[in-house]
Amino acid sequence: MASATLRRRLHHGDVDGRKYERYDATDSADTLSEPLLGSSSSSDSKAGYNEERTLEDIWEEERKKQHSHWTLIFSQLIAQWAQWIAKVVFGSGSLFGRFLSLPHIGSGGRLLPPPLSMLQEERLRNIKRRIEIPFDGSRMEHQDALRQLWRLAYPQRELPPLKSELWKEMGWQGTDPSTDFRGGGYISLENLIFFAKTYPESFHRLLHKQDGTRAEWEYPFAVAGINISFMLAQMLDLQSGKPSTVAGIRFLEFLEEDEMAFDNLYCIAFQMMDAQWLAKRASYMEFNEVLKSTRTQLERELALEDVSSIRDLPAFNLLYKK
Repeated sequence: MASATLRRRLHHGDVDGRKYERYDATDSADTLSEPLLGSSSSSDSKAGYNEERTLEDIWEEERKKQHSHWTLIFSQLIAQWAQWIAKVVFGSGSLFGRFLSLPHIGSGGRLLPPPLSMLQEERLRNIKRRIEIPFDGSRMEHQDALRQLWRLAYPQRELPPLKSELWKEMGWQGTDPSTDFRGGGYISLENLIFFAKTYPESFHRLLHKQDGTRAEWEYPFAVAGINISFMLAQMLDLQSGKPSTVAGIRFLEFLEEDEMAFDNLYCIAFQMMDAQWLAKRASYMEFNEVLKSTRTQLERELALEDVSSIRDLPAFNLLYKK
């Protein structure tokens, strides 16, 4: 809990949901309401005592009572605080765990990610391996992937040859899709296939530009997808030894629970980009500006403190909008 909140609890004495009563010497019913000199029926034998000495004894006794009373109250208060802190820090483990997992600042001002589990290390290596694979139009595996994408995009239509004017309808710039991959690599084709299989309604809404009022000169769907894959790899710092950006370190946390975190984030980024496109009333020549805005918004969402999984991202809901 923040220090300000702790100070507020101390000031109000609110421990475990109960208000702690203040004990001031001016209104305590158990002490100062009692006669300090004893009752009026005291024995005459006390008259022989020195009056000044008797008052000192009585005041000393009252001071001891007050001291014992406050000692008991504060000991109870400390015990209750200790129980509350133990519940928050160690009971749920969330606060303590999040503290241990915070990144640290390294040389050059770059963030140092927390130690990764073996599972995170393995999944990170797999993502890096996928990013390094270029698209090769001569490989049968890559050709088959293109054919699979067409079937997912147009299940009711006949499959065209790998070089055909029909590929332009999907948003490839030429008759041969293999010439459009460039820096996107094979992973960008895998991302499109994952999008079509995992979120088919969202995929087809974007493919057929069904949302909002569209521009006369729209962005090409497939080529936009390749650019999003490239943008994500850069934003998440996946081409370095270990990610050292806020977004990249948050992505490493996602890998612990989601092996396909990169692909899921790709789908969110694509849907987010289309929403930015509509909000800006953009046209073809403004695509790069829209992509930059998409990256900024995604980085902002990845930096939110209450985000611990892909589904916690506010933009995740865009994939299921009607």
